[in-house]
Amino acid sequence: MTRTEWEQVLAEQREEVAGWAEADIIPRAEERLVRLDSDLAQVVLGVRRSGKSTLCHSVLRKSGRTFAYVDFDDERLAEATGRDLNVMLETLYKLYGDFQCLFLDEIQNIPEWYLFVNRLLRRGIRVLVTGSNAKLLGGELATHLTGRYNPIALLPFSFGEYCLAHGVDAGSPTTWAVGARRAALDAYLHDGAFPALARPGAPDAPKYLEALTNAILERDIRQRYHLRHAAPFRTLAHYLLDIAPTILNYAAIRNRLALSCSPNTLAAYVFYLKQAYLLRGLLRWSPKSHLRLRGEKIYPVDVSLMSNRRDAFAGENLGWRLETVVFLELLRRASPKSDAVYYYQDARNEADFVVCHGRSPLAVVQVAYTLETPKVRARELRGAVAAAKAVGCREAWVVTHHEREEITFGGLPIHIVPAHDWLIARD
Repeated sequence: MTRTEWEQVLAEQREEVAGWAEADIIPRAEERLVRLDSDLAQVVLGVRRSGKSTLCHSVLRKSGRTFAYVDFDDERLAEATGRDLNVMLETLYKLYGDFQCLFLDEIQNIPEWYLFVNRLLRRGIRVLVTGSNAKLLGGELATHLTGRYNPIALLPFSFGEYCLAHGVDAGSPTTWAVGARRAALDAYLHDGAFPALARPGAPDAPKYLEALTNAILERDIRQRYHLRHAAPFRTLAHYLLDIAPTILNYAAIRNRLALSCSPNTLAAYVFYLKQAYLLRGLLRWSPKSHLRLRGEKIYPVDVSLMSNRRDAFAGENLGWRLETVVFLELLRRASPKSDAVYYYQDARNEADFVVCHGRSPLAVVQVAYTLETPKVRARELRGAVAAAKAVGCREAWVVTHHEREEITFGGLPIHIVPAHDWLIARD
């Protein structure tokens, strides 16, 4: 690219960023994890359109530091290479003057980007990087930025952030406020939490999600990994989004979809879907390492992908939706503490989630949309008790749509809590 081309692109990007209204930015809990006073590169990772760019801009504006910005997810920069980055830096100094921080959005699209970032860090420039692919970005970070980065995982809006976006009081105990949160929860379970869709006046959800899913499948996976057979890959991706959450059985999936590719190829496809953050995986709890690797369970990164995609065939199973949002919230809470989340299953019982720090169990969380029928109540409580006793927890939690109760079952204290409270109860 020529200097003139760089200047045109970067000047237009600067104007676009300057037009962002601070009032439209929803504060994210992960902002506190970005450390601009550190000499480490701050790296925000997550699915496309989860709000990574907005989070970084919010942090930079609040800090009062001068910064420059480059969005590499711009089709005009598609042919840029590592050799262009010094011209880019020169152009940024021309446009912005001297700056303290440099924000590089989706820079994993540029080969050898990490050499450039290392040079900036050595010069004392604070660097923020975002990326939508865990394999490329994470692998290069581990190899080339050894110990010189601070990774921050970002998911679409939490329920608390969704409430803030819609002007719903997430803290008041009044009857009116509780009713408003319950209504917001019902919308959250159906509409999901991609920031663009979680605001009044949102775009048409099926069209938006179709474009987003296609971008992830085509640009972030098929082109990046040079997949020759697009049809079976896309078939698998949409099928898994339709049936998630589910435990993976590649041989069964292959037979059910009548695919010609091998189970190993299907496993590779799922790996790519997880690397692009479209799916999130959950391993089975076991004290034995080799058993934890069997029977992985997968979830969509947002419940909107379960049924709001064009041509989606998933039903309105509210239990699966509630389980998914609880799982994603557990990931938000676990990531900053380096905790791990598993599911529990033995010959007779299941529990949705076990949270551990290393080998130490922290919590057992069961999810049930309702406990109103005796059969469901007994099954869910037995599963929670079995998991708690197996892992060594002295209590368990059951998250429901609206029920609240403190009970003892099987000799174990169990806290039954409504999701509209549990989802906003950060510790």
